[in-house]
Amino acid sequence: MADDVKTMLHSTPGRRVPGALDAKVPAPVLTAIVGAAMQAYAWQAGVIMDASSAHMVAGVALSLLSAALALAAMAVFYRARTTINPLDPRRARLLVTGGVYRWSRNPMYLSLLLLLVAFAIRLDAVLVWLGPCAFWAYVTRFQILPEERALAEKFGAAYLAYRRRTPRWL
Repeated sequence: MADDVKTMLHSTPGRRVPGALDAKVPAPVLTAIVGAAMQAYAWQAGVIMDASSAHMVAGVALSLLSAALALAAMAVFYRARTTINPLDPRRARLLVTGGVYRWSRNPMYLSLLLLLVAFAIRLDAVLVWLGPCAFWAYVTRFQILPEERALAEKFGAAYLAYRRRTPRWL
């Protein structure tokens, strides 16, 4: 484990490690946990996945959109030859603002949220919508806000201008 990740994971609450994010659970892992919780609730409550064509089409379409968005976002980072690892935004070589990043500052997180929304549509139960809402709140507070602070520190006025013209989610 890298020293900065160890420091970040073992830092005491209230003491900010420069560059450390507040997130303790990576967003893809959180997505799997939230999805599993949604499924567990559905099983416990006797909710059966809605097989209607409208719910199926909407769920599959959002899942495909989610995958396309994630791949497009990763491709932009790959072409820019900068890190895709959100645990240490200080390692970013440059500020990526093109491609899907013109419409959202966080298309990778948005893709994970869309995946949970697709699953909630398929489950078709009111309480499963708490899953995407909880994911949105957690990722915003513990991942995105700290990333924004780190990127503002690293890229200064360029990041602040990007933040003003591009929405956080959509």
